[in-house]
Amino acid sequence: MLLTLTTTHRPATDLGYLLVKHPGKVHSFDVPTGTAHVLYPEAEEDRCTAALLLDIDPQRLRAQRDAFELSQYVNDRPYAASSLLASALARVFRSALRGASRDRPELAATSIPLEIHVPVLRGTPELVRRLFTPLGWQVTATPIPFEAELGGDSRYVDVHLSGELRVADALNHLYVLLPVLDDGKHYWVAPDEIEKLLRSGEGWLAAHPEKVLIARRYLAHRRSLATTALQLLEADQPATEEEAELPVTRRAPLAEQRREAVLAALTEVGASRVLDLGCGGGALLTALVKDRGLTEIVGADVSTRSLEQAARRLRLDRLPERQKDRIRLIQTALTYRDDRLRGFDAAVLMEVIEHIDLPRLPALEAAVFGHARPSAVIVTTPNVEYNVHYEGLTGMRHSDHRFEWTRAEFAAWAESVAAAHGYTVTIRGVGEADEVTGAPTQLALFKISEVTA
Repeated sequence: MLLTLTTTHRPATDLGYLLVKHPGKVHSFDVPTGTAHVLYPEAEEDRCTAALLLDIDPQRLRAQRDAFELSQYVNDRPYAASSLLASALARVFRSALRGASRDRPELAATSIPLEIHVPVLRGTPELVRRLFTPLGWQVTATPIPFEAELGGDSRYVDVHLSGELRVADALNHLYVLLPVLDDGKHYWVAPDEIEKLLRSGEGWLAAHPEKVLIARRYLAHRRSLATTALQLLEADQPATEEEAELPVTRRAPLAEQRREAVLAALTEVGASRVLDLGCGGGALLTALVKDRGLTEIVGADVSTRSLEQAARRLRLDRLPERQKDRIRLIQTALTYRDDRLRGFDAAVLMEVIEHIDLPRLPALEAAVFGHARPSAVIVTTPNVEYNVHYEGLTGMRHSDHRFEWTRAEFAAWAESVAAAHGYTVTIRGVGEADEVTGAPTQLALFKISEVTA
């Protein structure tokens, strides 16, 4: 699976600064479905080309919710650009997608001549033109023919785009429109995908003549999600004089509401030294470091790759020493006792426990509540009763979830843990609650009992 980005801006090798990838090196990245490579087939002063090559591992692909039986191995995923390539693009060009360049900030904000080539893309020439032409691209989309003995054209096209745009805009166009053209995401689409669509579509999607088609296909034809996304896009449009008098409320994505609920709970207990247990790629850590009231923040995870992602997300190598001294990342398994986790004001297990096999859960309880024993523990987990509101969802919300609890099951577990380890517990919902099924996320706030403190 291949995509190339070329510029003739002089010096063209400045493309390396914009992509934060040196033209003289081959860069390789582990991604959930294989390995992504960034290399430069040409790097001259008058022309420079960066290539993103995604090498799909069928065994990893098999773990995705993409196919079943024989189609786990026999499919076009290793060859045709799709959401797999879009995900890899977001992974390896994260800074460029944001328009950030430490070394060439002015160039990052400037439109430069660009050429994009996607050799194999599922779709029709007409649809490619409808999607990219309104964004300022000149489009050449050539159908890829079947073998001569079969005759006719396949459902794939060879796409060339050219225009003068910011690199960030070009990458965001690709990030959204590659899955739209493929029309078959490799993972289950959750409400959080709305946030990704709006972020990447900022500045262009609201005015796009095909925004309805884009929203529906990007959100896997889940009508409720597409409707919400389109309503939010309309809310971001310039208001008329009459509309300006009306308040516009934008509902925050569930992931953001969850982080805010955790931060509020930390403030409630007066924590200054905090553990983020199972921190993953650092989504919560980035919010924690913005709170100047927190004097020590420790992110812990069993995965070294996740810790590396968190370090990059936090930009630890660029932080001033005073800031860097507040933050530590450590590798540890939450089902084993670790003295480094003792003595903290609060520990957070945000969307963690459901990834642990139920027979291993008592080990986590003993390690966190019994041995580490922070003054407060905050646990969030999905409310399985709410899943009926997720159109098209069968089974659990994530393929790695070992279980998902009802509100009664979560309450029973929380009360049992509190009683066994000398804590009190209160439970609350996070997100917009339904009268029957409750909120999408449930949160338990454990506080160490004064009797045992």
